Amino acid sequence: MSAVKEADIREPLILGDKTYHQITEDVCRPIENPAPRGWYILLTISGIIALYGIGCITYLIGEGIGTWGLKNYVDWAWDITNFVWWVGIGHAGTLISAVLLLFRQKWRMAVNRSAEAMTIFAVIMAAIFPGIHMGRIWVSYWVLPLPNQFGSLWVNFNSPLLWDVFAISTYFSVSLVFWYIGLIPDFATIRDRLTKPLPKKIYGIMSFGWSGRAKHWNRFEIVSLVLAGIATPLVFSVHSIVSFDFATSVIPGWHTTIFPPYFVAGAVFSGFAMVQTLMLIVRKVMRLEAYIHVKHIEYMNIVIMVTGSLVGIAYLTELFMAWYSGVEYESYAFLNRATGPLSWSYWVMMTCNVISPQLMWVKKWRRNLMFTFIMSIVVNIGMWFERFVIIVTSLHRGHLPATWTDFYPTWVDVGVFIGTIGIFSVLYLLYARFFPVLAISEVKTILKSSGENYKGDFGAGKGYYTHHEEDHHEEVVVEHKEEVIEEPKIEKVEESTEDLSESQVEENRQNLLSRIGEGSAENADDLKLISGVGPVLEKTLNSIGIFTFEQVSKMTKTEYDLLDSITKSFPGRAERDDWASQAKQLMNNK
Repeated sequence: MSAVKEADIREPLILGDKTYHQITEDVCRPIENPAPRGWYILLTISGIIALYGIGCITYLIGEGIGTWGLKNYVDWAWDITNFVWWVGIGHAGTLISAVLLLFRQKWRMAVNRSAEAMTIFAVIMAAIFPGIHMGRIWVSYWVLPLPNQFGSLWVNFNSPLLWDVFAISTYFSVSLVFWYIGLIPDFATIRDRLTKPLPKKIYGIMSFGWSGRAKHWNRFEIVSLVLAGIATPLVFSVHSIVSFDFATSVIPGWHTTIFPPYFVAGAVFSGFAMVQTLMLIVRKVMRLEAYIHVKHIEYMNIVIMVTGSLVGIAYLTELFMAWYSGVEYESYAFLNRATGPLSWSYWVMMTCNVISPQLMWVKKWRRNLMFTFIMSIVVNIGMWFERFVIIVTSLHRGHLPATWTDFYPTWVDVGVFIGTIGIFSVLYLLYARFFPVLAISEVKTILKSSGENYKGDFGAGKGYYTHHEEDHHEEVVVEHKEEVIEEPKIEKVEESTEDLSESQVEENRQNLLSRIGEGSAENADDLKLISGVGPVLEKTLNSIGIFTFEQVSKMTKTEYDLLDSITKSFPGRAERDDWASQAKQLMNNK
């Protein structure tokens, strides 16, 4: 996405005095530096919970699903509640990545990578529950259409449960490819920065030989748009198909045509809430406050507010249709939800999903980080209870009073659910440790249009020069050209190198070496280790008299300009790739 002049009234999306190199440094810092103690503490806690959950699943598979609190008529309960809840959480990632990409929303770039990762891990958690609900998970492949050599058993293509298999597996596959394609340029950036052989090799394999050529970027853009186009209908189709598990039945409270849009709105509602929960933690722990700040939080809160209102309208529509239909069974199903033995869960759902999002109409609250964090948790509690109310309260009171029963979860029910939260947390913590949590290349595309340091004058104006006075020792002409501000401390370096004579080039070379020091071939370092320096450029540097990392590490804006005036090739590369910082790091690793 090219930089486009942005209205001054818009708040910047990147705060502070940031440059392209600083963006790379900030995002790569958690990967290149040792993990903080807090990360190990969180990983240990999550790992213990995950192991407990795996133990409960193992016990469940060994003993059978009778260890759950299911009964003859309440044959769906916590398991399918958790399944629908996890699928819903996985919706926000693809919505942010695909739909907002097609609409060219810049604010998505700070949160899309982590939202996509959340989608992948949430769908994996969701897939656990139908598998163990089968009772014999080792034959779960029977849900797929199999050749006749496996027997005469054939899946029922009229069943929405089978539609779930195809919809969710397609959604997972497309989301995974979309997520990984976006990671490739950033893996290459990390690969080029690392010096240790093994990590460098691993990231090199994961980057698929990315070199940043124009052809690579062109293909990257095309594939991203194609995948976004494929993923967009999946955002709406997946949870619509999940809703058909209920809507195609004849059970009162389920048999309704409002379920598909109602489920999609609820999925986006809960998914954005989970993104808020995770990103507010990530921004604090990884010190990314400059890239994920109040404006991003406000945008996501507006989406939560709108989708929460849609969910509230759906609740009221269900109540109205139950009354308007004149069907006493349908009316009783909703009356039982509000006044029956599980009415407490219904009112928790209504409070969390209908009332709490309306608080975000107050701008001061929706821009408050602590309020947002609390509300994101409240929303996901409410969305879990929504699925519980839909499933359990519709089943525990059937057509015949003789079938009426109550549901009570067992320790296995609770353990499996808590365990999936632990597994999800472990996966997300590992992702945040070894993968870039922000899309480096995409965030850089909005720096000059939406960066706080640049917005004073688009590209490089007052806001830019105010913070870079020491880096720009050249004449700056004021708007009306009435006065000229000069910096006499350092000689002005000629910007046009085409007209320099040989004597001027030699003078610049001597000036450069006087600033960075003399070097010799006997003590030469391998300058090719610096990203952006190849064999040809290394020979050029040696011919100038630059042989060591120490010389390169002393370069600043002035020395970079002198170097460009001498080499007359690839102007700005040394400054853009920040050779000085790279050289300092290589010196420390020697």
